[in-house]
Amino acid sequence: MRNTIGLILITLFFVSDIFAIPVKNKSPLIRKTMTHNGLQRSYYLYVPSKINQAKIPLLIALHGGMGNGEKMEKLTQSGFNTLADEENFIVVYPNGIGRNWNDGRKSMPSNYKAHNNTIDDVGFISALIKKLIETDNVDPARVYVTGMSNGAMMTHRLAIELSDQIAAGAAVCGNIPADLTSTPKSKVSMMMINSMNDPLVPYEGGYVHFRKKQLGRILSAKESLNFWLEHNGIVVEPTNKEFPSTQPDDGCRAISVSYLDNDQSTEVVLISIEGGGHTWPGGWQYFGEKLIGKTCRDFDACQMIWDFCKKHSK
Repeated sequence: MRNTIGLILITLFFVSDIFAIPVKNKSPLIRKTMTHNGLQRSYYLYVPSKINQAKIPLLIALHGGMGNGEKMEKLTQSGFNTLADEENFIVVYPNGIGRNWNDGRKSMPSNYKAHNNTIDDVGFISALIKKLIETDNVDPARVYVTGMSNGAMMTHRLAIELSDQIAAGAAVCGNIPADLTSTPKSKVSMMMINSMNDPLVPYEGGYVHFRKKQLGRILSAKESLNFWLEHNGIVVEPTNKEFPSTQPDDGCRAISVSYLDNDQSTEVVLISIEGGGHTWPGGWQYFGEKLIGKTCRDFDACQMIWDFCKKHSK
C-alpha cells in the first residue's frame, strides 16, 4: 500500500498534471507542432490580440517535471499572457518529452525519458526560436526564457548553451545541474528565484529529491549565482533589497541581491524566499503545504520576471 501511495505522489512531483487548476479568463492558446530530430514536438503559443510593431519579444516558459505547457500557463495563472497583451510580446509554452526536460542531470530514474534517452531539448528550443523568428516576427535580440523546477534547471542549460540566442533568463525553484560542463559563449542576464525551505529542490544544493528518491544533483543557489557572475564578468558590489511584506500571513520573507555590470548591459539577480516552498511566487498553490511548502505572496513572479527580462537585449 505504501509503495502504491509513493508512486502516486511521485507522479505529482513538481508541477502535477493531475490537478485541474482554475484560471481566470482562460486564454486562447494555440497548439502547434514541429519535427526535430525525427520527433514530433509540440508547443502552445500565446500571441497578443494586437501587435503594434514589426518585431516583438519572445518569452519561452518551461513547465516543471510531470507537467506540460498548459499546466505552466495555469501555474502562473495566465500572468504572462496578461502581460503579453499589455506590453506586446509572444509567450510560448513548449512541451517536454515524457513531461520532462533533459536539463543535464544524470543518474535519473528510468521513467525520466528526456534524460535517459538524451533528448535534444536544447536543439528543439533553438529550432523553435528560429521558427518563431521566421513566422511570428520575433525580435532575435529579445528572446527570453523562464521556467519552474525542472523547467528552471532547463532554463539555466538553455541560457548557457544558447547564450548567442537568449538575452535573459529567469529560473524559479531550480539551480544549475551539477553534471553540466558547458559554459556560455556570450553574456546572458540571469534572475534566480529560490525558496530557502523548498522541500524538493535544496537551496544549498545537492540531490533533488522526493522523500528518499534522488533525482540528480544541482549546485546551490550561491554557486549558481557565482557561476553567472563569473561568466558575465561582473565584479561590482551588490545591491541588497528586502521586499515589503504585503501579505504577512503567507509566512514568507523575500530578499534579493542584485549585480549590474559597469556598463549596465548585463545583470544577475538572486531572490531568496525565507519560508517559501516549491512554488511560484504569486501563483497557484497547486498542492498542499505539507508536500510542497508555502507560496510567497509578497510579489508576483510573472511581473518580476518580465520587468527583469525586458531591460535586456542582445
